[in-house]
Amino acid sequence: MAEIFIKWVIPFVCGGAVTFAGSMLIRLHAVKNGIQCLLRAEIIRSHDKYTERGFCPIYAKDALERAYKAYHALGGNDVATALYSDTMELPTEPVS
Repeated sequence: MAEIFIKWVIPFVCGGAVTFAGSMLIRLHAVKNGIQCLLRAEIIRSHDKYTERGFCPIYAKDALERAYKAYHALGGNDVATALYSDTMELPTEPVS
């Protein structure tokens, strides 16, 4: 009786573990893409805001640099790179 039980339990547990791992990988990928999307939106928003002002304060550049590094580490590398570079080239004080 115990032998039959073990023959059924082991494949059931292994199958459950594989299914669980697969669903977690899918969710992890979705979270990664979501975070990348939010970081990209922040880079775009910062570019638009500070380009319109004509300057980007040092604290904003620091925050933008951190957001870009995280974005890039997640695989992002498109238009946001150009926007990041443009924003970082802005002066840190208003031009009189």
